[in-house]
Amino acid sequence: MRRLIFFFSVFSFISWSGWCQESKYKVNFDWDHERHVWSAWWITHPTASVYDYGVFNYRLKFELGSVPDPFLIYVSADNRYRLFVNGKPVSFGPARGSLEFWRYETVNISKYLKAGTNLISAEVFNLGSHRPVAQFSHQTAFILQSEKDGDVINTGSGNWKVVQNKAYRPIEVTREMVMGKYYVAGPCDSITLSKYPWGWKSDDYDDSHWLKPKTTQRGTGRGYMHGSPWWLIPRNIPPMEQKIIRFKTARRFYPENLNINDRFVSGNHPILIPAHSIVSILLDNEKLNVGYPLMTVSGGKGSTIKVTYAEALYDKTGHKGNRNEIENKKIAGYFDIFLPDGSANRAIRPLWLRTYRYVQLDVITGEDPLTLQDFYGVFTAYPFRQNASFESDSPGLKNIWDVAWHTARCCAGETYMDCPYWEQLQYIGDTRIQALISLYVSGDDRLMRNALQLMDHSRIPEGLTLGRCPSYIPQITPPFSLYWADMVHDYFMLRRDDAFIKTFLPGIEAVLGWFERRLDDTGMLGPLDWFNFSDWATGFMCGAPAGVDPGHSALISLNYAYALDRAAQLFRYFGKKDRSAHYNALSKSIKKAVYAFCFNHGKGLLADTPEQNTFSQHTNIFGILTNTFPLEDQEKIMKKILSDTSLIQTTIYYKFYLFRALKHAKLANMYLTQLGPWHEMIAKGLSTFEEGDYDERSDCHAWGSSPMYDFLATVCGITPAAPCFKKVVIEPAMGPLKTVRATMPHPDGQIVLDLQLHGKKLSVHAILPGNLDGSFLWKGKKIALHEGVNDFTLTQ
Repeated sequence: MRRLIFFFSVFSFISWSGWCQESKYKVNFDWDHERHVWSAWWITHPTASVYDYGVFNYRLKFELGSVPDPFLIYVSADNRYRLFVNGKPVSFGPARGSLEFWRYETVNISKYLKAGTNLISAEVFNLGSHRPVAQFSHQTAFILQSEKDGDVINTGSGNWKVVQNKAYRPIEVTREMVMGKYYVAGPCDSITLSKYPWGWKSDDYDDSHWLKPKTTQRGTGRGYMHGSPWWLIPRNIPPMEQKIIRFKTARRFYPENLNINDRFVSGNHPILIPAHSIVSILLDNEKLNVGYPLMTVSGGKGSTIKVTYAEALYDKTGHKGNRNEIENKKIAGYFDIFLPDGSANRAIRPLWLRTYRYVQLDVITGEDPLTLQDFYGVFTAYPFRQNASFESDSPGLKNIWDVAWHTARCCAGETYMDCPYWEQLQYIGDTRIQALISLYVSGDDRLMRNALQLMDHSRIPEGLTLGRCPSYIPQITPPFSLYWADMVHDYFMLRRDDAFIKTFLPGIEAVLGWFERRLDDTGMLGPLDWFNFSDWATGFMCGAPAGVDPGHSALISLNYAYALDRAAQLFRYFGKKDRSAHYNALSKSIKKAVYAFCFNHGKGLLADTPEQNTFSQHTNIFGILTNTFPLEDQEKIMKKILSDTSLIQTTIYYKFYLFRALKHAKLANMYLTQLGPWHEMIAKGLSTFEEGDYDERSDCHAWGSSPMYDFLATVCGITPAAPCFKKVVIEPAMGPLKTVRATMPHPDGQIVLDLQLHGKKLSVHAILPGNLDGSFLWKGKKIALHEGVNDFTLTQ
């Protein structure tokens, strides 16, 4: 089932101390398709278990008469690595993937080298059975190779040394820690500083007791005749952005006479904790942060520092309430434990990133006083840049825009993530929304391309993708496979990348074929296997609509028709007219069957099944999006969907599709009246948008960012009017707004829009980049748009 893939060029990695300065967004890239030939070997510790939790340090000394430029190396590890050259951090990775598509980084280390003796060192860790569900693994291993074939720095050359770093122990995150909620993002760390090999990254460190690594497998790419646990391919996304984020304030502390103020959080006032003390400090970042917490301590031998991380505090009933309020609330969440060794200026950081707004330090000292010298975070995320803008005469919309962007940033790393605290998994349902935001707001399509490929690579022999990927615990969610096909179509409409898009046609055909084989004599889908999640709506069974197990779910049948319509357009574009015609005919017959069996004349709406026992907004939303309802009835039906409270209601996630239906039914001017949940979240003190208010689990969930896309695509009305965004249509839906100003990245440049409504007159200032034209639609009027400046006034 696996297919030939395209290999991409690799971006130079940034150092840990130097923050990524991404240049102006780019849309099209010249990818390097050449395969890399490996002569290095994977190496590991000669006696330690290669499958269990473990942290390992590697060192290599070598001589250079002069420093070449460039000096390229290729590096990877299982699970993760951090690479240093002469003590300077230069790379960390590898970017997440699967064993069949295991990434390596290409790094130019020339600027870190010198004539004479040089040192390359690496920290490699394997979280073993504790690893995040998003992390694939075969065994602990490390590989590094110079561009120069046969170089002495290659792993497997016999010059490397390794030691197991026994300072680290895993802290399993239990359900009790996280208020009984679902958590799969990996363990925390207990770090005993007296066992840490301090100075191991320096040239003068004594490594005489270190061991010679064991070689396990020659590095290989795809197609190696003897096979490999890791099929190495180049990294296809840029390095993560990293920047220092300091806590804003200490909200409370015990004892109350503790000498602490906001100078500590700014890094200018260490805290001295006397011997035999018990101290608790609650720090507030004031907005959610994702990254690495860094702590520096001195003294404190025999002390214990517990660092607890939480998105919000909980009251006595286990609810979060207003996120800004701490009175009569406690912290609950996962935690690290640091055990100082009494020495000065010990810098500590966990192995993997943490998510938090609040952090509580609980310190118990022994015979030796402890000095907390500094504590801050390093925000770590995909380096998206905000290349779009949106302004209006409603200040509340600016707040939603800003919070949505911070949510999107926190939910994007080496893959898109549903939530950074709880799962860190790339679910297709979430990712479709995230990817549209990426293209509309940043213009950077690399993470979307990566997601599309990972999803395609995850397909099982039956044809479906996994519902989330990468994920070493398979979860199959058939509707999400349909959303993957829809994502390919989204990319097709917004990017000019025919060769890339064409690689997904076999996968789309396989997904659609799986559903076609499950159509029964009613013309609707029969019983469906696996986890058919649609929405965490009250009235759905574990997120699945009625009709999934016995068959004849109107919603999933219409999800299928929706994907068929988009696939038909894709296959027609690529000259596969017979397949396109088949999909069009199949879609038409499914819509006809759903309407015949599920339309209730009394309610004037579609029921969720032919038994007509339940009705949902969801099914009727897709009745509109697929034109199952006659076009002339859609405005009336859409108003029923919004007003009929007896329907199963959409949550934050599915409102994305509610808004698509609103626009499809020509009621986009009602969009801004539907943003109550987002205004409420901001009023509750959230700095990111939550998963939903049904269980208060995740305070940062990617799908909550959808208004950012809609401000541009619905309020401004900027959408592609032809495949590959070769034409644009601008059909604004300003609702009560009088002023809208926006910019948006396009493959040819920047779209600029300025709308001013004065009574019944709309003044339009629109700038289109070169080679782009289209049309402007408003109140039944249509004005042709050309590249460059377009200025005109329309009267209602």
